[in-house]
Amino acid sequence: MTHEPTATVPTVYSMEQVKRARVAVATVFAVHGAVTGSFATRVPWIQDHAGVSAGQLGLALAFPAIGASIAMPLAGRISHRFGARTALRGLLALWTLALILPALAPNLLTLCAVLFVYGSTAGMSDVAMNALGVEVENRLDKSIMSGLHGMWSVGALIGSAAGTVAAHIGTDARLHHTIAALVLTALGLLACRNVLDLRSEPDEEPPPRFTLPPKSALIIGAVGFCAVFAEGASLDWSAVYLRDILGSSDGVAAASTTAFALTMAVARLAGDRIVDRFGAVRTVRTGGALATLGGLLVVFSPSPAAAMGGFGLLGLGVAVVVPLAFAAAGRSGPNPSQAIAGVATITYTSSLIAPSAIGALAETTSLVVSFGVVTALAFGLVVGAGVLRAGDRKVTGSGSGPGAGATLGGAAAKSPAGS
Repeated sequence: MTHEPTATVPTVYSMEQVKRARVAVATVFAVHGAVTGSFATRVPWIQDHAGVSAGQLGLALAFPAIGASIAMPLAGRISHRFGARTALRGLLALWTLALILPALAPNLLTLCAVLFVYGSTAGMSDVAMNALGVEVENRLDKSIMSGLHGMWSVGALIGSAAGTVAAHIGTDARLHHTIAALVLTALGLLACRNVLDLRSEPDEEPPPRFTLPPKSALIIGAVGFCAVFAEGASLDWSAVYLRDILGSSDGVAAASTTAFALTMAVARLAGDRIVDRFGAVRTVRTGGALATLGGLLVVFSPSPAAAMGGFGLLGLGVAVVVPLAFAAAGRSGPNPSQAIAGVATITYTSSLIAPSAIGALAETTSLVVSFGVVTALAFGLVVGAGVLRAGDRKVTGSGSGPGAGATLGGAAAKSPAGS
């Protein structure tokens, strides 16, 4: 069901409030990433505790993406009903506390169920925080989305480092994840106190519970799909590629994955300045060219060192694409939450299918051919960069300052008195 948005009512925040909101949203991104990092390091413990095989674990690990894809469209309706700040506070707390659940699962059925819940809360909080990130970016009138996603990567690295220590000293994952969840929940709730408190107009019709993504989100999401596929393939298969194709040691192979993750984090943290100077379209087009060069270097690499350089270029090239896709989606129409949810669904799907698709293709052909496909998708960023023009202030101009009107779930938004 479609409807016309009501007239926008300006929401006035001082620049100091908007700057505090930027720090708050950056902290939220880091907390969100820390949950993911904390979980990833204890997957072997969770597998042993649930008594599942490698194949059963692979099945269970599909459920977070399934839950996220189903639940993400609900984020806009929740924000409409409760306001952006309250919605983010509740959804983020559900996500951080959901970290406790997987380690409690005693068998495959319960593990699949709790991972579905885990993914659902992850996806809804993801949409809510990205929507607020786009709004802060509009009000500051400069790019911040790349840096926000860089903070997510920093959080994931911190969470994984803490998880590695916990695993090394033999800490029970139930205890580790309970402590981590409580700490991260407290940090998240504190951070949410300073995010923008945007609210929909009382007479605005709420967005539908479930709806197909708008056409603009599908087109933008296709570009995000290419980037996330290349990212997922590189993270999950770079170590295997170096070991099996180029004969490197296990230590060197593992280092390639860590190097790729660090490259992604650094590039995202530095990406905003580049985007502000050159614009979203030129940045993604150049990044796509670098990623394509990196893919070719991997495919035709004569040595592990050259392949690691290729993976580094892949990470550098795709790092800012997803943040810019979210930014473009948030400005592509009257319903930013719905558009962001659509792009998020597509990118989550890409992250779900990339590892298995690379493995299936390698099984029937070779891993080299698989990364040939990754290289082709990287070149797709060069071709498709123009669809991110909606998020490019160098072309469109944001027209947003500290007092700009806000949209939330398709509705005009306003701040409550005294905020």
